[in-house]
Amino acid sequence: MANAIIRNIPNTLTCCNLFSGCVASCMAFQGEYAWAFIFIVIGAVFDFFDGMMARLLHVSSSIGKELDSLADDITFGLAPAAIAFSLFQEVHYPGFIQCLRPVLPYTAFLIAVFSGLRLAKFNIDERQTSSFIGVPTPANALFWASLVTGGHSFLVSSHFNALYLFVLVVVMSLLLVVEVPMFSLKFKDLSWKHNKVSYVFLIVSIPLLVLFRLSGFAAVIVWYILWSLVTRKKS
Repeated sequence: MANAIIRNIPNTLTCCNLFSGCVASCMAFQGEYAWAFIFIVIGAVFDFFDGMMARLLHVSSSIGKELDSLADDITFGLAPAAIAFSLFQEVHYPGFIQCLRPVLPYTAFLIAVFSGLRLAKFNIDERQTSSFIGVPTPANALFWASLVTGGHSFLVSSHFNALYLFVLVVVMSLLLVVEVPMFSLKFKDLSWKHNKVSYVFLIVSIPLLVLFRLSGFAAVIVWYILWSLVTRKKS
């Protein structure tokens, strides 16, 4: 009995991630962006601990891997897509794209589609054991959730419109699957020599979070992408 409970601890945490993603998606469809953001963060916490527990308890399984991908595509794929979908209902539409108003919101689900592709590639790509190829799905989800939560007043103003939002959806979707190495924040030790890239990233991230508040998470994700590109060119 005890062994059965221990074996199912990681899968239980993964299911909690999946549940959080479902709630986040519902909140997003209702325009409750702050709650969607909160439940995406909660899902990310469960996502972090399910893998850790599987390794600590030595109970990794094929079903756990499949369940994890499913949960991640809901929490980090469907939920941010639902956020973008709801935002499409609120943003300004210039006259020349008014005819696309009934259709354009559905392009938001490209985020969920490309997140699924990203997760499938991750499962079979042996290059991504210590780093990432393309933007990780949790980073993309946090970008959308924090951007819309913190910058909602700007996004629904006349300074922003549906065309810009569509371009942003396409760019962020493609960045999920692009063949560009992204650094990992995993520390080998606490030394500066072995972790210079991670330390510089964290040092710059703190003022971004303070300056932009909730939107700071979106700023940090943009900084993460740019810093990955810079360090890649130098390597």
